Amino acid sequence: MNRNSFIVTIILLSNFLFISCSQQSKETTTEQAQLKDTTPALLYPGEKHLSNMRQLTFGGDNAEAYFSSDGKKIVFQARNKAEGRYCDQIYWSSLADFKPTRISNGTGRTTCAYFLPGDTLVLYASTHLADTSCPADPPRKKGDPYIWHIYSGFDIFISDLNGNIKKRLTNTPGYDAEATVSPKGDKIVFTSVRSGDLELYTMNIDGTGVKQITHELGYDGGAFFSPDGNQLIFRASRPKTKEQKETYRKLLKEDKVMPTEMELFICNADGSNLKQLTTLGNANWAPFIRAGGNKVIFSSNHTAEHGIPFNLYTINTDGTGLEQITFDAFFDAFPVFSPDGKKLIFSSGRNATHSHDTNLFIADWKD
Repeated sequence: MNRNSFIVTIILLSNFLFISCSQQSKETTTEQAQLKDTTPALLYPGEKHLSNMRQLTFGGDNAEAYFSSDGKKIVFQARNKAEGRYCDQIYWSSLADFKPTRISNGTGRTTCAYFLPGDTLVLYASTHLADTSCPADPPRKKGDPYIWHIYSGFDIFISDLNGNIKKRLTNTPGYDAEATVSPKGDKIVFTSVRSGDLELYTMNIDGTGVKQITHELGYDGGAFFSPDGNQLIFRASRPKTKEQKETYRKLLKEDKVMPTEMELFICNADGSNLKQLTTLGNANWAPFIRAGGNKVIFSSNHTAEHGIPFNLYTINTDGTGLEQITFDAFFDAFPVFSPDGKKLIFSSGRNATHSHDTNLFIADWKD
C-alpha cells in the first residue's frame, strides 16, 4: 500500500502497512473484545458523509478490513507490539458480536485477507513456509526515504475460519500477495513479481488460468474488482525519468519498492481499456468502488507538504467529482464499502491511545 512525501508519515505508519507476526494461538485481545458506542469525538467537522461511527479495535496496528459478501463479518490484519504480537496476523469476526479470532497460524508475516464466495473460506498471503520467524522491517536511518519491503517469501493461501489451510494458490519464486476476489466469484486478482516487475495478475478461484494483465514498468498493486466484477481499480507507480527508472529497478532487485508517488488506474477485468484515474501527485492508494459502480473511495496525501495527513476522498470512475470525505490531521486509509454500499470501514489514527496506533472504524454512509 502507498504514500508520498510521507518519509515523515509512514515512518510512523510502517507499523502496519503490509504485514506482521504473532506467536499466540487464536487469541482475542481484551481491547478488541467489545464494540464501543459512538462518541462525538470520533467524527471530525466536515465529515458529513459519515454517521453512527463506531470504533472496533483499541490498540496496536489494525488495517485492511474487508466485508463478507453478506456484510455481517469482516476479516482484517493486526499486530500489537505491546502484547508481543510483532508481525501482522489475520483475524475474522462477526460485526454483531465483535470478538476477533485469529485465522493465520501465528508465524511469518501475513497480509491482505479476503473472503471467498460462501464466506466460509478466506485467502491471504503469508511468508510462513519460507520462514516461520517474523521477518524484520527494512533498516532505516533518519532522512532515508520510506521503503516497503516486498518479501519474497509471500505466497497466497486459502484457509477456513478455524485456521485450517485448505490450499496453496501460488508457488513461484518471489512476491505473490495483495489478492482480492471478484464479486462474480470466478476470479482472483493479485500482485506478483514473477515477470521481473510488480504486475497485476488474475487467476481462477482454484489457482488455475493465471494471466498477466498489466505490463508497464512500475509497481501495480492493491487491486479490487468493481461490484459487477467487470473492472479493476488499483494503485500504480510509473517511473518516467531515467533516474526514476534506475532507482525503481535497483530497489526491486533488493525486494523493495518506494511507494511515495502513486496514482489510481482503472481497466477492464482482462486488463484492456486501461486508464489513469487520478493525477493528484504524492500518494493516492487503497481505492475501492462503491456498489452502483461509479464512485471510488481512496486514501491520499496529495495536499500534504511533508507526508501527512492522509485522508479519504471520493472520485467518479471517469475522474470527475473529487471530494474530501475525512478531515483527520494524521492518517485515514484502507476504506472499504459494505456490499450494499451502506457502511464504510476504514483504518485511522483518530482517538488513539498511543501515537502509533491505527484502529478500525465503521460508520453509516450518507449520500
